[in-house]
Amino acid sequence: MSNLVFRFATVSGQNIHWFLKRNCSVTPAQLGWLYASICVVSLGIGTFFWVQGARLIMPFAWLELAVVGLAFMVYARHATDGEKISLQDGQLVVELENAGRLERAEFQREWVRIEPKAGDHSLIEVSGRGRSVEVGRYVRPELRPALAREIRMALRGA
Repeated sequence: MSNLVFRFATVSGQNIHWFLKRNCSVTPAQLGWLYASICVVSLGIGTFFWVQGARLIMPFAWLELAVVGLAFMVYARHATDGEKISLQDGQLVVELENAGRLERAEFQREWVRIEPKAGDHSLIEVSGRGRSVEVGRYVRPELRPALAREIRMALRGA
């Protein structure tokens, strides 16, 4: 296995890991700080005009912050989504995280199949012994066949 070259995987001793993550430019912590700064600015401006006599400004400022906060929460909930595929001790382990929910599937190396679900640019179906999961959501569609070949190559070389 040491002579295999991987594009998507990390090799650690006899174990091979694929970490496929959503491409997010802002972490949830950074988003929290951004939201706090938006709140300070918006409420500061709203307070200034409220003191000047514009009484309806504050309800609209709070409504605006509630809507922006809701949008940021939806974004932050999915910012850590990802797929972890591990080949270790003769087993292929697939862990899918979506909105904080973790789904785990284990497959025996000898019985697992790696195939595109429909066509070349579709998700990759990992199946074996009556169970299947789809991976490759966070890889560009044109790179999914290369990822599938790499996983197959690792399974053969293990």
